[in-house]
This record gives sequence, structure tokens and C-alpha cells, in this order.
Amino acid sequence: MKSLTLLIFCCMMTASLSAGIPDSSDPKSESPSDDGVFVKQEEASTLVRQKRAGVAAADLSLTQLESLREVCEANLACEHMMDTSGIIAAYTAYYGPIPY
Repeated sequence: MKSLTLLIFCCMMTASLSAGIPDSSDPKSESPSDDGVFVKQEEASTLVRQKRAGVAAADLSLTQLESLREVCEANLACEHMMDTSGIIAAYTAYYGPIPY
């Protein structure tokens, strides 16, 4: 019984050591935070929204975009789509073509 427990313990230790810890002798391995690829969630979502909005958002002024946002925020489904697909896509999906 003791040998079975010891065998299971050794297997668990081997699996946990080989799965999660990178080899420290490899000089190429760096922590992900050193790469500079991570950004704050707010910045990323703003960038994604701008990219998904496309060229049409560039044609509208900030005041016009804010007015579309206020209309869309009144509808929860539109607001959710605005966060995921962008203000232009959400407004046109729920309210039709942009009046400007």
C-alpha cells in the first residue's frame, strides 16, 4: 500500500513539474509581460470598436457619434452589440441607416 501511494505521488509530482514550469536553462524563454503585447482592457476594446466601425465612423464627428451612442444605450441589446461590434453596426442593426 505504501509503494502504491509513493508511486502515485511521484507520478503527480512529475506531471505537475513537466506541465507548468518552463525550462530555466532555455535563454529564449521570457515571461509574457516582457513582450509588451498586453494592453488594458479599456484600450483594447476601444481599439477593436474603432477597427470594426470601419471607414463610416471616420466620416462622423464626435458629436454625431455621441448622439448615436446615446440612442443606442437606451436599448440593452443595442448597447451590448455596440460593445462587441461597434456603434455603427449596432445603430444600423437596430435603428436603420444613420440619419447624418
